[in-house]
Amino acid sequence: MSPDSFHTRIRASLADPDLQIALDGNAERRLKGRAIAFTSLPDSDAVRQQARAIRAEVIANLDRHLEQFIAQASANGMIVHRAADAAAAVQTVLQICRSVGPSPLVAKSKSMLSEEIALNPALEAAGVRVVETDLGEYIVQLRGEPPAHLITPAVHLRRQQVGQLFAEKLGVPYTEDIPTMTNTARRTLRQVFLQAEIGISGVNFGVAESGSLVVLTNEGNGRMVTTLPRVHIALMGMERLLPSLDDLAVMLALLPRSATGQKMTVYASLIRGPEAQEDPGLPARQRHLILLDNGRSALRQSPLAEALYCIRCGACLNACPVFREIGGHAYVSIHNHHAAYPGPIGAILSPALFGVEEFGQLARASSLCGACKEYCPVGIDLPALLLRIRAGMVAPDGRTAAPRPNPPQALSWGVRAFTFLATHPRWFSLAQRLAGLGSRLLAPVSPWLRLPAFTGWGYGKDFPRPALRPFREMRPEQAETPPYPPQRKSTVGEGKDGTPGRETTVEETPPYPPQRKTTVGEGIERFSKELSALNCQVIVCAAAELPAQILAQLRTLNASQLHTWDDSALPQGLLDALRAGGIEIYTGRQPSARVGLSGVAAAAAETGTLLIPGGPGRPLTTSLLPDIHLAILPASRIKQNLAQVLHQSEAHSLPLAALVTGPSRTADIEMALTIGVHGPGQVIVFCLSDA
Repeated sequence: MSPDSFHTRIRASLADPDLQIALDGNAERRLKGRAIAFTSLPDSDAVRQQARAIRAEVIANLDRHLEQFIAQASANGMIVHRAADAAAAVQTVLQICRSVGPSPLVAKSKSMLSEEIALNPALEAAGVRVVETDLGEYIVQLRGEPPAHLITPAVHLRRQQVGQLFAEKLGVPYTEDIPTMTNTARRTLRQVFLQAEIGISGVNFGVAESGSLVVLTNEGNGRMVTTLPRVHIALMGMERLLPSLDDLAVMLALLPRSATGQKMTVYASLIRGPEAQEDPGLPARQRHLILLDNGRSALRQSPLAEALYCIRCGACLNACPVFREIGGHAYVSIHNHHAAYPGPIGAILSPALFGVEEFGQLARASSLCGACKEYCPVGIDLPALLLRIRAGMVAPDGRTAAPRPNPPQALSWGVRAFTFLATHPRWFSLAQRLAGLGSRLLAPVSPWLRLPAFTGWGYGKDFPRPALRPFREMRPEQAETPPYPPQRKSTVGEGKDGTPGRETTVEETPPYPPQRKTTVGEGIERFSKELSALNCQVIVCAAAELPAQILAQLRTLNASQLHTWDDSALPQGLLDALRAGGIEIYTGRQPSARVGLSGVAAAAAETGTLLIPGGPGRPLTTSLLPDIHLAILPASRIKQNLAQVLHQSEAHSLPLAALVTGPSRTADIEMALTIGVHGPGQVIVFCLSDA
């Protein structure tokens, strides 16, 4: 493939009307949702500064945090593997798969790290059947193509294309109804979840103090692959660490808002280690954690170290005017190799991790408008990093290297000419007047000129018509006003003189979130309001009324079976009362039960989040497999915010727990919100006012 494949892809993207409609719809809805979500976050700028400080401190002291995290995770019972590169990571996964069986079925949750190491092709070549279970990832897997976005893998497709795909690959009638297509995927993938011997997931964050893994998902597939299979393999970049659960609360306030415009992701799995096997006769459960370097250590010592702050929210993609026009599949190397990470952050990570010679051209797919930096929740200076790549400031293997600029020859000569004119005022004034006059002679109608394609303007940008007079002659009073001096702050990885260094200067920020005591009544009111906004139902009742209230709901739902926790984990006498009311009770795994019943360890009023603990007698499948989830919440356990919920012992001492915020949902097809994917589509909370 010729080096012009990048430009070829760009031209094809710009000429694809379906792609343009899909990308515009994604950007508009994502940015609007983000703006609304951030209005509910008090002092969002301070929270973002604190998040940046957390990530900066982690990267500056990564070795220490890694040592603590690995020691704690190992003590929790996880099997920790270090992988120096992609080949080592793939080989480790293959070894684990072979230990399970000759050709095991793997249910896989969305993981950009698996795209980075090209895991799926390697597994399939070894005879391992791997099925993507995120709706968007499942769609692109059926199409045989990589994901086009960090958060929305099928962002480039419209409903007609998905409908045709499902009809061809799954043998179902063609439809353009998005809920129908979602239900088709749910039915197909449910059998994969129940039969898979191995689950593979990514990791959003690792918490050093507890050795916990945090996996976020809206659809519920992340919970499925980490809960149901006997063997779970977690893939994690070595930089994705946080020091404490308090730091996790800060990130959970920002990542969902930045990624999908939600106050909180529907599901957050808190994983400390392998839980006990329900059937003692079965082999013990295993949790494997693969920590990948793959160039991150070298990147940490380079002028691009700030890129490691990224929390993979995808906000920079949604804000970028270039990505909005060309989409994720246009980001390729000079030899047409797909870039695992697209968009502004991908234009930095790809050259930094996989070679500037191969991927350096991606840094030119930017207008440097600064929107990516503005929308980044941890304030990464993406335009500055892109300029460093353009200037060749990428040190291989962590060694200091002289800058190696790599612009096209035409651009290089053009910059030299402009530099000459810009440093000679009289020549610059004459050139401006001649350009303005020439534009009107060559093409009276704006845009006045489309330059040849090699300049980068002719097919994607319109060159503005130059002015006839200098700006100072048009607005002399403004020309005399001195510019306001910009304020500059020193950051981690930057020296005092502006050159790359290792000094660490981080501003102190107030802790998030502010602590304020609330009454039980205020907690119930706010919690109910938040859950109602998520299409959930909250029934406030006394503890003595609970059996009658649940029976009434079951009759309304026309349900006679209930998948529940054990008697000892629920209010005394509740299950006996339900049995007396004609309800069949199941306490083991019961995939056919439409309704599940669980308790709640704590809840966050600010987001409507439930903390569901796992463990003996409290199977997490009750809040995952059924279509409808009933939850019992004592009002005294309602906390003000997520930080307080994460301080509950159930959040950091159990092998497995889940934060649940509303019903399962997706927007992977044309950004159309669909309720009920892999997890329950309905959540009803019984709030006990006197408990």
